[in-house]
Amino acid sequence: MAHWTKFEKELEQEVKRLIAHMTGIQDEEDQNFQMALKFAWSNFKFHRFLDVSSHNLFVMLGARFHTDIHHGILALLLFLSDSPSNTNYSERPRLKESEMKDTFDWAKYLMEGEDIETGPFPDTPEWSEDESEEEESQQPISREDSGIQVDRTPQEDQEQNNKTVQVTWAGEPDARAWLELHIVTPYWVPHSPRFPHSLHLHSNLLNVWDQHLYNTDPLYMPEEKAFVTETQVIRETLWLLSGVKRLFIFQHHDGKVSVRNDVVVTHLTNNCLRSVLEHIAAYGQAVFRLQRFIDEVTGHSSEPCPPGLNSSSSSSSSSSKKNSEPPFRTYQAFVWALYKYFTSFKEELSAIEREIIGKDETVTLSSVLERLSPHLAQITVLHRVFCTGVADVPPGTPNVVRASHLLNTLYKAIIEYDSVGEASEQSVALLFSLWVETVRPYLEIVDEWIVHGHLFDPAKEFIIQRNKDVPVNHRDFWYATYTLYSVSEAVESEERLSDAASGSSGGEQSSSSRQHTMVSFLKPVLKQIIMAGKSMQLLKNLDCKETEQADGSSRDAERKSLYTLFLESVQTRLRRGEESPTDTVTEQQATKRSLIKMQSIVARHLEMDDIHDPLLAINFARLYLEQKDFHETFSGGDVIVDRSSESVTCQTFELTLRSCLYPHIERRYIECCGNLMRTLKKDYRLLGYLQAMRNYFLLEAGDTMYDFYTAIFDKVLEKESWQQLAFLNVQLQEAVGQRHPEDSNRLSIFLETIDPTRKKQPINNLDGLTLSYKVPWPVDIVISSECQKIYNQVFLLLLQIKWAKYSLDTLRFSDLTAAAKRHEGGQFEEYTGKEPINQQIHRMFLLRVKLMHFVNSLHNYIMTRILHSTGLEFQHQVQEAKDLDQLIKIHYRYLSTIHDRCLLREKVSFVKEAIMKVLNLVLIFSDRWQAGFGAWKIESIDKMESDFKNCHMFLVTILNKAVCRGSFPHLESLALSLMAGFEQC
Repeated sequence: MAHWTKFEKELEQEVKRLIAHMTGIQDEEDQNFQMALKFAWSNFKFHRFLDVSSHNLFVMLGARFHTDIHHGILALLLFLSDSPSNTNYSERPRLKESEMKDTFDWAKYLMEGEDIETGPFPDTPEWSEDESEEEESQQPISREDSGIQVDRTPQEDQEQNNKTVQVTWAGEPDARAWLELHIVTPYWVPHSPRFPHSLHLHSNLLNVWDQHLYNTDPLYMPEEKAFVTETQVIRETLWLLSGVKRLFIFQHHDGKVSVRNDVVVTHLTNNCLRSVLEHIAAYGQAVFRLQRFIDEVTGHSSEPCPPGLNSSSSSSSSSSKKNSEPPFRTYQAFVWALYKYFTSFKEELSAIEREIIGKDETVTLSSVLERLSPHLAQITVLHRVFCTGVADVPPGTPNVVRASHLLNTLYKAIIEYDSVGEASEQSVALLFSLWVETVRPYLEIVDEWIVHGHLFDPAKEFIIQRNKDVPVNHRDFWYATYTLYSVSEAVESEERLSDAASGSSGGEQSSSSRQHTMVSFLKPVLKQIIMAGKSMQLLKNLDCKETEQADGSSRDAERKSLYTLFLESVQTRLRRGEESPTDTVTEQQATKRSLIKMQSIVARHLEMDDIHDPLLAINFARLYLEQKDFHETFSGGDVIVDRSSESVTCQTFELTLRSCLYPHIERRYIECCGNLMRTLKKDYRLLGYLQAMRNYFLLEAGDTMYDFYTAIFDKVLEKESWQQLAFLNVQLQEAVGQRHPEDSNRLSIFLETIDPTRKKQPINNLDGLTLSYKVPWPVDIVISSECQKIYNQVFLLLLQIKWAKYSLDTLRFSDLTAAAKRHEGGQFEEYTGKEPINQQIHRMFLLRVKLMHFVNSLHNYIMTRILHSTGLEFQHQVQEAKDLDQLIKIHYRYLSTIHDRCLLREKVSFVKEAIMKVLNLVLIFSDRWQAGFGAWKIESIDKMESDFKNCHMFLVTILNKAVCRGSFPHLESLALSLMAGFEQC
């Protein structure tokens, strides 16, 4: 205990006396006494009582004290005066003692015995100094003659330096002291007076450092400096961040903020202060650029000026001119979001400045920067987004590129900062609020389009734009009305986006290092937006018979906009922390959707390996879905196979869009497209026209078309001319008018001019025969002229097969035997030289049966395996189609399927040539059968048998190989049928 101080020893004795008095234990060695002693010492040394608040004492007593001991004693007295008695203490008013008036006449006493000359006017009252002082005090005090220096800029002070008159203060000393305490020393004036400061070593670090440099560096030359206080530096920092240009410490030159070299504070070295101020100047320059952009978009400039600067000249010189064209709405929304942020930021700066003026607490530059550090970090983020999304866009860029690039920049910034995690929550929240405000015009354009069918975009900032040259009632409306514009951006590796959903694309071809992208957040629902918009515009121009459109205006007044629904969904998601209730589906529906999405993903991966097996894709999808987290980790909720730099997903942000924005667009898409499909099917007989195309072009109306084409075939058999347009149309009208009179006016036939070189074979005589069906608008959007060309190719093939079949079916055995009997007699020996006539007839019978088997097999394959089964599948898909674009694709896919399976594709043209050769052989055989014996030689039978055998063998070999490879599974039935009739040699 030798290290104890005298105070601690005395304190220990007093503690022991306290314990003995309170507990009654006199033995200090007693265990209980030692425990009490330890307890008391612990509370004295490690107490949890706060120090006395001098500010609270000042409020209670109205007086200031200088030491902590005074504060402690006063607090103890206050607590003791209140606690023991528990009475409410009320301070009595203190009456100020009035000073005793001195009634003694000192003038009479002092002037006693003196002769006083009163002058010519003895009745004039004596002059009083008090009155003159009162008169002077009543005169208004101007800023020029009051002794208070006028706040001026250094330039103004140099001009009027000679005009300033220093006048001594004649008022009360208390008022002068108050003014000296609250008026800022004009530090911006050259050779301004030094302010008083402490002589402590820490407060004179600049002088110490200058002395050190003077002693160590013989070439050091002190420069003239402008001394400022740290408070003045803080206030100019706040003004700079508020957007003020004309400052003393910070200067603006050509849009850049710099720091004066001669500004110093007494407690920091010049380099230290300059490094801090340059750091602040960088933020000030970012604020200045953002503020200038806000002023340019809003069309005016309003900048506050600090005390001491002339605001009128500043506002007149820096006011910006209004642009000839107003900025488009996306920039306006972005500026509105920036303005709201800077309003809250300037409120924070004003609060700090009020604290500095109040002087209740010590405010240092480091504490201000620490307090503003979150805001400064956010300003850095905003400036980065502004530079990338706005400032770096070249002048003259179209508005659609500017708007798309800005939204893409915000979208990518949110994903980038959100990937960091909790470290950038404030930045993500700021960027998300900025994005929500900026995306409002886009969502309003989408809402107007998908609800009213009107794409209102006067500034042409939306990525989809209307082509005014194509009217709505044009047959090319669905393909050429809207143009999808893409934004060309420099990316390293980015998946090219196909714009097939719109039917056309805009923009020019760019170099290989620049690829076309678009607004990223609209990619998952871009097709739905386009389909809903075009469907709604088409509906508005149709004479719909549905009565539900009558009250559309009243419903629209109660309808919430897409942007409002999006905000409500976001607020609901943020409150509940879960998926929006609007996206609730049953577990069975969710499983079905997941299976469909996973199947498409697996199918794409299989296609990359050139494997086209939908059953395999379904089984893989079911296998993968058994793993809980596979769908999220594999697909990210979207059907994206190749993840590029732009498509890197952010679960939080993308899930927010997926649950708060996309469902509303999906619902509107289903509603619009569903109404259009119902209207086309119900009011415009879409399904009836599709059935008519199959009836006449694909010969599904067998009895009707049989009457038509048999009339042509009979003309051919009778060696009469049938290639007369009047004859063909009469036969067609008679056949159709009997059973389908509603189609008689729509159906017609034409003869196209064919190159004579193509008619070398008899089977080619039917070339040029073309059916035409007049499809009304808007059904011609689905059944276009291109579709009718494919229908005509299949129709021509079916006619050729029907011709060959009809030719064989009409042959009679009696014709051949009767011709043989006519040739008995003198000419009989001519035919019996090589082979008996009965054997020749038998060979003809056998060849006819072989040809009939071949033609019937081909006919059954085309009419049943291809047309009928594919037609049933097509009808089912048409009923399931959700939108018109899907229906168009289903129809094209159907035509492409039957075109390929009818062997009309160029890739399998050699197979079709072999079939055409057999069909041509059938026509030659039929012609010779009807001509009878004597019109042809026996060698022709040998040649026909040889040609048929070669073609038959070739087709069987080719089809078997194709079936074994699995590339053409639909050919299996035809291959088996031809194999059954193939004669082994």
